[in-house]
Amino acid sequence: MRRVVITGMGLITALGHTVEETWGALLAGRSGITPIESFDTSGYLVRFGGEVRDFDPSQYMEHKEIRRNDPFTHLAVGATRQALQQAQLTITEQLAQEVGVCIGSGVGGLQTLHNQFAVLHEKGPTRISPFLIPMMMINAAPGMVSLLTGAQGPVWAAVSACATSGNALGEAWETIRRGTAKVMLAGGAEKAITPLAMAAFANMHALSRRNEHPQEASRPFDAERDGFVMGEGRVCLFWKIWNSRWNVARPF
Repeated sequence: MRRVVITGMGLITALGHTVEETWGALLAGRSGITPIESFDTSGYLVRFGGEVRDFDPSQYMEHKEIRRNDPFTHLAVGATRQALQQAQLTITEQLAQEVGVCIGSGVGGLQTLHNQFAVLHEKGPTRISPFLIPMMMINAAPGMVSLLTGAQGPVWAAVSACATSGNALGEAWETIRRGTAKVMLAGGAEKAITPLAMAAFANMHALSRRNEHPQEASRPFDAERDGFVMGEGRVCLFWKIWNSRWNVARPF
């Protein structure tokens, strides 16, 4: 049986834009659950969530790539580059076909879909962006990561609602274990705090409505639980077959 280890990590969350920032905030007892600022929540049943704020995708992508990809893909690329940097790996031409990508998302490019519906109603069908479909597809994230990093191994997206990231990590581990790839970039990306999503999830009574006390809202095992809290972010783990030369490896 192949031993699979984690050699790099990347995080972009409501608590920070790196692993170090997020971990430091957790140790300090900070919460990333706050009132939503990205749009006017007047009239909404739920007005809080775990927003990723002030993230600058230009640190990781060219301007043209940013314009042609949804924010959830921006997060995917950013955390992946962090994981690659921590793993100290450059995907060379010789290594490319041994490196795969499995990045999941529950809803994909929802912000782009929301914006383009507005264009459809206000300006008509001829003004819809030709990039709408590739921007909203969930497999846009692993696809773009593959293009930008040079990974040419197995590339696909896991989609299993709230279990998506865990599913993607498990599938990446299994891909390496069975020998289909030697290295996998895996995790999940979500940018779902949008007007449409917040209204829809609230109306189906899935979200907590503790608007006055948002930091007390996420209590999944509490007897007074009244729903989950919408969050955003991206996690990437860099998996590979154990090799003693990688002294930064973290056994899993």
